[in-house]
Order: sequence, then C-alpha cells, then structure tokens
Amino acid sequence: MRGAVTRGGPGPWQAEPLVRSVRSKPEHAQRSTEHALHTVDQDPIRTTGRAGVDVRLFRRGPKRDGGDTPRDAEFAFFSVAEGSHFRGQVREAFAERGLEVTVYADAVTDSAGRRFGLGNLAAVCHNDERGPRVWPKVVRDHVRTVLRTMDAPSALDTMPPERIRSQLYPRVIGSAGLDRETFRYARPLAPGLSEVLALDLPESVMILTDDALAPLGDVPVLRERAMANLRDLPVEGHETIRDAGGMRLEVVVGDSFYTASRVLALDTLARQVTGQQITGDGALVALPFRHQIAFHVIRDAGVIPSLNALAAFAASGYADTPGAITPYVYWWRAGALTQLSDRDLDGDGLRIVVGEDFQDMLERLAARHPGDD
Repeated sequence: MRGAVTRGGPGPWQAEPLVRSVRSKPEHAQRSTEHALHTVDQDPIRTTGRAGVDVRLFRRGPKRDGGDTPRDAEFAFFSVAEGSHFRGQVREAFAERGLEVTVYADAVTDSAGRRFGLGNLAAVCHNDERGPRVWPKVVRDHVRTVLRTMDAPSALDTMPPERIRSQLYPRVIGSAGLDRETFRYARPLAPGLSEVLALDLPESVMILTDDALAPLGDVPVLRERAMANLRDLPVEGHETIRDAGGMRLEVVVGDSFYTASRVLALDTLARQVTGQQITGDGALVALPFRHQIAFHVIRDAGVIPSLNALAAFAASGYADTPGAITPYVYWWRAGALTQLSDRDLDGDGLRIVVGEDFQDMLERLAARHPGDD
C-alpha cells in the first residue's frame, strides 16, 4: 500500500483522526504507530459533530489541582495526581479493547511494539472545560477510534484517484521529527515550519508521503489542486481585536484542521474577512495551533503595538494546546514568511527580532504617521 504519515511518526502510514486515529502497515518502512495518540487530533470542546467546536474557549473546570501542587514531570499542566489518573485511564481504555500496554511518561506501547504518544490526548483532557470527571470517556472514545481505524481499509486503496485529489489540502506543520527521506516533497516555509499535503477523510486526516503521492500525479499539480480546495473553505469564525493604541488583529478560528494552514492563502483570507487587499508591506501572522490563525495587515504605525500583541497571542495560543504549530510571529510578504519573534536567550520568554527590511519599513511608517508612536 502507499504511504501516509502523521507529523513526527517514523512509519510509512499513519492517519490523523478527528478523534484521531492511526493505522500502520508494513510496506515501504518499518511498522510503527509512533505518535498515534500524540498526533491524534481531537478537539477540546465538541458539541455536534465536526462543525460544533468552539476552538476559542479553553476554560478550566473547577475541580483541578491548584498550581501550588507538585507538577507532572512530562505534562506540567497536570499535577502529579492528575497525570497518574490520566495514564491510568489510558491503560484501562486499552485493556477494555483487549490490549495490555506498558505506560511511560509520554507514551504507551503494546506487546507488538507499537508506540502511542500521549501528548495531544493529554492536552485534550487538560483543555476540556468539564474537568477530570469526563477524562475516562474522552480517553475511551479516543482509543476506540484509534484501534478501529487501524483495522479499517486504507482510503488510499479504496478511493478513486480523482476523489482523493478532490479531498487534498495543504497542511502547515512543525518540521520537528519530519522524515525528509519520506517527505522529500515537503516545502520548507520558515525555520521549524513545513508544508505537506493531507487527505481529508470523515474520521481522519492522512498526511501523505512521497510514495502515497506518486500514483496521483506530479506534486506541483497536486499542490495546485490542494490550494484551490483550501481557498474554497468557508470562514467558520472571525473576530477583530483592537484597542485605542492602534493595535488591530484579525482572528480566524474554525473546526477545520486547515484553519491555520490558510496562511498559505493569506491574501485570499484577508479579502474574505476584511474586504481589503494586503498591502505591499505585507502582514503579521501567527498560527499557534491548527484551529486558529491571527493576522494584522500592515498599513501604518499600528504595526508596532500589533506585533507586540500578536507575539503574546501566539505564545499563549500555542501552550498546552492539541495540534500546536508554532509560538512565533511571522512577517508575510507575497507568500514568504520571515520569523519575527523568538525565545529569550534565557529561555523564559519571547523577544522580537527584526531584520533590516522590517526595520526600514517601521521607520518609514513611523515617519509617515509621527503622532502614532
């Protein structure tokens, strides 16, 4: 069969489910479900189906251990007791499906050697507003979908090629762990960011390898089709955040797993939500996690307070979130991304780092609007 891999997984075939699941087969590389639960995409607040998620809300339930209690070594958003409870629920959920697993801090393994990462599932539980009382159900549902999808026929083997192409989308992911031998076609966007192609399915998102794409056509043609599909997506939610100091952010959220990937068509998105074109100076943009993108179209000296606000916004949205992409802010110009924020040298915070081109633009805008600084 042809290959499909989730971010960070070494195996040839891994599907990223809505209550996300992973399947694996032995062809093309070693059999592995590494990151099956780590990249299992399940939304933190789900109401009615795929369109029923309010990704803006991550309220904490009232029955959580306080920040003064000892923290879990792997997932600091859990206390030690909460981490133990979470992992116990994972063990029980697999046992209910007839699988005994060995539990580690960040993953579980079964007797066949398959490894299931826990990072995204832990974040899902952490962000569920209903609190720990629902974690057993969340985990059971998640594991059930993982194992069911692993045994299902591959969409790559059952769907006609034209239907596959009609459900292709570009996906922006973190580059860490991306196997360049398996994803030779992956397009680097900025340090730590890459673009890959994904097949959107009712219960899963399959990130496609070189082997998976080969029978479908040339990658540039497939990417063009995927970009057209991306541009056709509706805007699910939009909010403008502004203040009297000139700060203005356009925040777009959605249940779609490609909401943040709309950075690849930011010019189209900006027209959709503001009715205006992006100027020649470009835009500031942040894509902290898969369901959210925020941007500021650069027009005047309001870029300065907007950059500071967007840096804080990106870092906050990235932390402890399923489907996290990047905590940084980028300068978008004609589709190219330049990173503007980075970690402090001491690692405790963020700093703004700009090059000569961006600095020249700031000075030009400040001179044009001297009363705005």
